[in-house]
Amino acid sequence: MRKIEFANEEYYHIFNRGVDKRNIFIDTRDYERFLLAMDLLNDENDGLMIGWRDYKKSNPKSSLKDFLKLGFRKREPLIEIIAYCLNPNHYHFILKQEKDKGIEKFMHKIGVSHSKYFNKKNKRSGSLFQGKFKAVHIDSNEYLLYLSAYVNKNNFIHGYNKNDSWTYSSLPDYLGKRDEKLCNKEIILGQFKDANEYKEFLDRNATYMKEKKELEKYLIED
Repeated sequence: MRKIEFANEEYYHIFNRGVDKRNIFIDTRDYERFLLAMDLLNDENDGLMIGWRDYKKSNPKSSLKDFLKLGFRKREPLIEIIAYCLNPNHYHFILKQEKDKGIEKFMHKIGVSHSKYFNKKNKRSGSLFQGKFKAVHIDSNEYLLYLSAYVNKNNFIHGYNKNDSWTYSSLPDYLGKRDEKLCNKEIILGQFKDANEYKEFLDRNATYMKEKKELEKYLIED
């Protein structure tokens, strides 16, 4: 049984990885499919993923934005995405719960959806993720800011890249290089003068985190 109890209007660091540390994203299609699910499954009601699939078959040249503009019903988000990063074998989110049990419902939908998609695509069966997702309550603003750096630059911290070019995270949105609507940046960026000041905060903290992580590889625990 999960020890943490999720409360509305509270923030949480959510993360999980592939079983046996295996990759859960292999190619561009996997990342894009997961991001699509993050958007369309964030709803109290079901049906948007199927609706989009059917719409795309009939309108192959249309975009997701075209589909969402149809506004056939009002969306009721389960959670608010503050920041995210998808790495080859794991992911990190900062989420704010909007509805009762919103995080649990959202994460269940995401896990089932990606597992079914991934297993079918790769002709495999069984669990894809390493048990239930992990969750930590973010109990202070200082911790929220610190984690925003950790999540936004997680790809860099783990040594996957050396710059800010990772597409499958909210980092480009925070740096003003992209303007997608998947995450709400205001709670973080509203505390800085501009994107450049936040970038300085990001780089300073992410460099420290990366150096600390690399040092830990050489430490022997009792």
